[in-house]
Amino acid sequence: TLKLIYMLDGLLSAGCGSMPGTTGASGIENLRRKQGARLSLLGRPLTYSTQSGRRNARYRKLQNYLYNVLERPRAWAFVYHAFVFLIIHSMWYKKSDSSAVLEFVMIVVFGLEYIIRIWSAGCCCRYRGWQGRLRFARKPFCVIDIIVLIASIAVVSAGSQGNIFATSALRSLRFLQILRMVRMDRRGGTWKLLGSVVYAHSKELVTAWYIGFLVLIFSSFLVYLVEKEFNKQFATYADALWWGTITLTTIGYGDKTPQTWPGRLLSAGFALLGISFFALPAGILGSGFALKVQEQHRQKHFEKRRNPAASLIQVKPTRESEQ
Repeated sequence: TLKLIYMLDGLLSAGCGSMPGTTGASGIENLRRKQGARLSLLGRPLTYSTQSGRRNARYRKLQNYLYNVLERPRAWAFVYHAFVFLIIHSMWYKKSDSSAVLEFVMIVVFGLEYIIRIWSAGCCCRYRGWQGRLRFARKPFCVIDIIVLIASIAVVSAGSQGNIFATSALRSLRFLQILRMVRMDRRGGTWKLLGSVVYAHSKELVTAWYIGFLVLIFSSFLVYLVEKEFNKQFATYADALWWGTITLTTIGYGDKTPQTWPGRLLSAGFALLGISFFALPAGILGSGFALKVQEQHRQKHFEKRRNPAASLIQVKPTRESEQ
């Protein structure tokens, strides 16, 4: 074991310079306080080149910053992604030289963004090296980005050659850029919250949907029996089901309406009964979201108080032992 320690100590301190120093806990702590340098296994300070260390620190800081801006947008980075999304989908295309120039500029900007995204992924350990970058480029959102970029290049090249049909067909691929909005919630916190609420209140939701479905079936069938001989709009039971779905969900297109008084009375009664059950899931989900958010705030407050309490518990026995 002692030989292994000496070998590791020699590897760590080789080429970095070494100073003879005192060993033991007190000697190591004194060297650390005096020089502020990292120490080897035997307490010898490891000296590094200050200039290269600062350069590497700035490099890693820039890489980490760009990765967070592009992959985990918050605050102003979130505003940037939303602004770019709105610019792309609110542009008025007109065949002119200026639109072609703007198209080329957009390709250059998004191409640089893709390259910076691949480069900045190196701040994560699993994406370092060319194999890690390739693993990052195979992610679904990166694949979508490269497809959209290739489609944009094809649009410009086809438009310059006068192939209007190919240009209009390739522009439809830009619809994939809408999926960029999903990237704003990279960790899936929104979907996890929704899933937990639905799972916690699954019994109530199933009960409300089941009763609402029964009301829809019976109301559509009774209105169909009353209206089928006097109203051509209810020629089949499928027409009645369409009317029941539109009525009980409070959409009310008005394309199919009962014309007899019995049909109208049935429609009014089932509408009052059915809407109450169709509206129940919204109230259940709303109360579930409120309870879940309150629970998350309580958990955060508990974690904030837990760390100081743990530090206090660890410090108190140490002081008693010193006394």
